[in-house]
Amino acid sequence: QHSLFSAFSRFGLLYSVRAHRNAAVAGPGYYAIIKFYSAGDASRAQRACNGQRLFQKSPLKVCVCTKQKQVQQQVLALNSNKCQELANHYLGFNGWSSRIITLQNVSGFDGENEELGKTLQKRSVKYVCAVEVTLPHHGVRTRGVALGEADVENGEDPLEFVTASRRVQKLAVGKALSSAFQKILLVVLENGKVAVEYNSTQEEPTDFLTEEELKGLVQVNELSLEQFDLEEDEVLSDLSFGDELP
Repeated sequence: QHSLFSAFSRFGLLYSVRAHRNAAVAGPGYYAIIKFYSAGDASRAQRACNGQRLFQKSPLKVCVCTKQKQVQQQVLALNSNKCQELANHYLGFNGWSSRIITLQNVSGFDGENEELGKTLQKRSVKYVCAVEVTLPHHGVRTRGVALGEADVENGEDPLEFVTASRRVQKLAVGKALSSAFQKILLVVLENGKVAVEYNSTQEEPTDFLTEEELKGLVQVNELSLEQFDLEEDEVLSDLSFGDELP
């Protein structure tokens, strides 16, 4: 995988590299699935590497996969780590910044359950976070709001509660950052230049509130914020950082 990464990363930023053994009927050897963020980078890599001996004796057969999954209708967002990796690559480490507007505890007791004649209380830890992402060189500023939540089986154990709280805070911040990045479109041109556009199709009601209004909303109406809870997964989003233009 390291050799594959070194060989293909020179064509553009890689999302993932996975190598697998061939099926028994195909004979000894390996095949790999390499994902680029940009379709243009993938095409250049295919043209340059197909039939070449990159780091082995026999030539590689490289093709571009065009098969689309049709089962999943809702496109999930990139997680916060992937968003930051992508922003650092195309904008530079000084080309963007983020700050936490608010991170508040909206935890409460969910209720009581009867089990074997005993009444048990399961405590739910909830934090809601609002994050702002700024691209100063492009005049773009976006905001993301998300809810992080986890159950604590033993709410009376201080260590377990503190550990869960820290985990939920980190989750809420990451999901809010990912939400903010989904409103940014990076258009990479063939000459390497990057254009930035604001994706208004991903706007949320909280985008039109002032910071004070947002903090007040979190404090008085925690239930309404659950609608902004985003699912996070290690998959590419069609809304994130578009392919190269011709």
